[in-house]
Amino acid sequence: MFHAMGKNDPQVSIIIPAYNAERYIREAVDSACAQTYGTIEIIVVDDGSTDGTKEQLAPYIKKKSIT
Repeated sequence: MFHAMGKNDPQVSIIIPAYNAERYIREAVDSACAQTYGTIEIIVVDDGSTDGTKEQLAPYIKKKSIT
């Protein structure tokens, strides 16, 4: 089903939980960024990762692609 985007469409929040997700977090965020729905926000919730999850997210944070 195709949905034509209108200016009154609600914003969709994509929430990605992460804990030691260094190996997969970029793939998850890239998938969320590739969604075709027009008005989205991407929120990554890092639950105290001790690996390089935060470092993997740094480029997205810098570009303001995620919150």
